[in-house]
Parts: sequence; C-alpha cells; structure tokens
Amino acid sequence: MNIVFLSPHFPPNFYRFCVQLRQLGANALGIADAHWDELRPELREALSGYYRTDMNDYDNLLRACGHFTHQHGKIDRIESHNEHWLETEARLRQDFNVDGFRSDETANVTLKTRMKQGFQKAGIDVARGRVVTSLKEAQEFAEEIGFPAVLKPDRGVGAASTFRVNDQQDMEKVFALKLPVNYIMEEFIQGVIYSFDGLTDRDGRIVFCTSHVYSQGIMETVNEDSDILYYSLRDIPADLEAAGRKAVSAFAIREKFFHIEFFRTDQDGRIVAIEVNMRPPGGLTMDMFNYANDADLYREWASVVVHNQSSAFADRPYHCAYIGRKRRRHYAHDHDEVMLTYGRLIVHYEQIQSVFSAAIGDFGYLARSRDHQDLLELGRFIQAPA
Repeated sequence: MNIVFLSPHFPPNFYRFCVQLRQLGANALGIADAHWDELRPELREALSGYYRTDMNDYDNLLRACGHFTHQHGKIDRIESHNEHWLETEARLRQDFNVDGFRSDETANVTLKTRMKQGFQKAGIDVARGRVVTSLKEAQEFAEEIGFPAVLKPDRGVGAASTFRVNDQQDMEKVFALKLPVNYIMEEFIQGVIYSFDGLTDRDGRIVFCTSHVYSQGIMETVNEDSDILYYSLRDIPADLEAAGRKAVSAFAIREKFFHIEFFRTDQDGRIVAIEVNMRPPGGLTMDMFNYANDADLYREWASVVVHNQSSAFADRPYHCAYIGRKRRRHYAHDHDEVMLTYGRLIVHYEQIQSVFSAAIGDFGYLARSRDHQDLLELGRFIQAPA
C-alpha cells in the first residue's frame, strides 16, 4: 500500500504516523520542502521515498506524485493531517484517482458558512451569522444580533484574524484593516468551549472519540496574549456526544481524524456548534489522546488506513491536560519548582514551535490524573503570575 504524506515532518510529533505505516507494511512516501538531512532519523528510516520540492507550486506536487507512481505503483492514499493542505490533498486525490475527500467536498468543511448549513441540516444549533462584505452590511447585521459580536474569515484556520467587536468603534477598526477575505459576522455566544474529537474508519464509523474542555477560546488566547489550559474528559456528556456523532455523520467523515468545537451556553446549557475540522486537534493533543487512554492513536490511524481495523476503547482511564506558558509572562513558580511539586502528574513537557505559540504558549506541559481537579490545581500553580 502506498501512502503519500505531505509535510510528514510537521508538526514535529506527526512523524509517528509514518513510523506506524512502515511498521504495518505500507510504503510511506513523503513530500516536503525540508532537506533530507533535516528530517529526524526515525522519519528518514520510516519513509520508503522522499521528494523535496516547493510545496506551494501545485505542478511540483503533481510531478512528485507522478515520480512515486512510477517508482512504487498506484498511490492508495494522500494525507497530511494538516488543515493547510486540505484542499491540496483533495485536488491531488482527484488528479490521481485516490480514495478520500475530493475537491468538490472541501467547501463543506473549510467555509464556515457551509459548516453552519451542515450543522443545521443535522439538527444542531448554531450561532446566528452571515457573510458581511462591507461596514454597512456589518452595521445592519449588528442591529439584528447586537453587541458583542465576532468577525472571522469565512475560510480560516484556528483564530487567525478573528476579532471580538464590542461596539461600532471596534467594528470600524476591523474594516479599516481592509482584509482581503470574506468575513462572517456572528452573534457572540457566552459559554464554555467543548470539543468532540476522534477517528473514523473507512466506512465512517467512529472507532475512537473523546472530548476536551477549554479554559477559554483560542480567539481570546491570541488576542489577549493569555495562557490556555484544556483537558480531556473521562465521560463525555450525552448531549455533547449526540451532537458530535450527528456532525460526524452529516459531514461524511471517513478514515479521518476530526475535531469539532461546540459551546455549552452559560445561559441555558445548550450545545451550540462552532466549527468542524477534518484533522486531529492542534498542538500536542494527539499525544494527549495517547496519555489519556494508554493507547497509540498514531498506530490506530495507520491500522485503519492499512487494514480498516482499530482496537476497541472501552474506557478513558485518565484525564489529560495541556497547560501552556508564554515567554513574555512572569510566573510565580519556575520549571524546577513545578517538577518538584507536581512531577508525579506531569508526563511530558517541551518547547513549542513559534508558529503555534500565540495560541498555546511557548512552553507546554502535559499531565494526567484520574481526577480532573488535580489537573486544575496543577494548572493554577503553573500559570500563577509572579
């Protein structure tokens, strides 16, 4: 089986996907812009072929896939687990007749307006919103939904260029930026963010699922330059899981990781859909899957791709938390004190690549416990200001 993997070295922990493909007997074929010698040894050993090229030139990617076809035979899958390449993957699948998401399906999971339509067809509540192309249109919609409101790119990744507008003056500042994208304006939902995350098999069956609770939204973390903490649940609330499963079915997610975000509203506890992502959650969340379940979700994905099989996950023995810190902030407890006091809970820590630091911090800790209160206590200790 031949699996082309776009940018297999990024993010850094994703090299494990190729390692597991190789262990299950598949050919992992990498395309990236990094020099071969820059790849970590484990990744070089796992790859059956590697093609270095400019990833932003589609003709180059066509040539790379053509090269692999000549060397190894028909390509069976094209993947990256990275939202940046979602449309590129789909186009390559179309051109090489490879199973999976195709170009005519990507708008449903990349445009926030289309996501809203998908959630609504599945019977899931969404925030009121619409595309606004001018300040005048935004003013008219603000009269309907009131302030605060949210302005975000209709086609965007994470919280990039996403703004909370509290009044007319805030709105005028956003439109003065003359951002060259279509913007969607939404009513502001006050609530706690929950995710429904997991993996489906070739037939769209969910073979693994979990949920995470966030201390605040990525928009607030980026715009306020604050710290973030989020942790997995051992028991997924029934209404959240029901909404998540409806969404997985509505968006026809097959042989893919998914990351679906919801609000639980403060006012009445409703589940309100935010967005769907056809990828694993960002940062170190793949590793959180593993620590929370004593599992290897890198291998589970490879097993689904190669054999359409996955291990049964009967329970979730631990909560696992990500706790971030930012370099510019000053904390009451240094790293040595954190490890001395709470080392029994901490399973991993590392420097975070700068491309992710605005959202999740410059340094991150992973910790696990059977009691989520332990993790909240640890979070307060790690993030306590000096």
